[in-house]
Amino acid sequence: MPTASPNSAKGVDRDPVGVIGLGLLGTALCERLLGAGYPVFVYNRTRDKADPLIARGASWSDNPLVECQRAVISLYTTEVVEAVLEQLDDGLRPGQIVIDTTTGDPDQTTALAERLASRGVEYLETPIAASSQQTREGEALAIVAGPESAFAACADLFDCLAASAVHVGPWGNAAKMKLVNNLVLGLNRVALAEGLLFAEAVGIPSASALDVLKQGNAYSIVMDVKGRKMVERDFDVQAKLVQHAKDVRLILEEARRAGLALPLSKLHIQLLDDAEAAGLGEMDNSVVIEAIRRLATNEEHNA
Repeated sequence: MPTASPNSAKGVDRDPVGVIGLGLLGTALCERLLGAGYPVFVYNRTRDKADPLIARGASWSDNPLVECQRAVISLYTTEVVEAVLEQLDDGLRPGQIVIDTTTGDPDQTTALAERLASRGVEYLETPIAASSQQTREGEALAIVAGPESAFAACADLFDCLAASAVHVGPWGNAAKMKLVNNLVLGLNRVALAEGLLFAEAVGIPSASALDVLKQGNAYSIVMDVKGRKMVERDFDVQAKLVQHAKDVRLILEEARRAGLALPLSKLHIQLLDDAEAAGLGEMDNSVVIEAIRRLATNEEHNA
């Protein structure tokens, strides 16, 4: 899907939108809004991250909640969201809509939503199922929970920010659905990495193996998004490994609360922990192939 153009939301009044948190995802979401012609007020705890967006037409604000009736938040954890909203508390007022794209703990996001609702602020729990690059290219899925009236009131924003948006019910459900998504996505990524290493080990070039896999019944979109990066050992960041490790820990905690064992996810977090310990955490999550390579090499040496 091409980048949104200013004509993509014809007939919609473009009131200013706040973007709070300018990491990989927040920046991509901001670029989508700017490309669609929205006035955007940005805030980040480290201001220098805003400079490229300001150069593209965004405006800095010490508190976008003051200028904007609708604001998009994209931060690392719900705890960080709570801390930032406390800092920006003076800007909160009844009738505002907060779209929180953070992948957080379902119970914590629900509690935050209830606190905001008590002040008349509508909260849409909206984790994004996509990498920052996929989001930038308009290929994201927005998973939304919260008041349906607020969801409808933000239809223009979701049309701009994502290829599709699905409403999954009350607060907490979006975070849970995102964790389900990330469980399957992460294991797909690990399976691809191990498969490419296996191909190399038995004499099939990984690039050739990837080409064949894309045409067969083992295909997954992970091959399009991460396959080339694994083959070329290009780990420039689209989504950090450490962020996915955070999500897998949330997955395991939710499973524990539900009384469910997740054997593959338990192995997955061990692999991600090893990768973080090896200094790979800040690289793109496709670097999991290097974590598997290191593990395979160590086991061979210890055999």
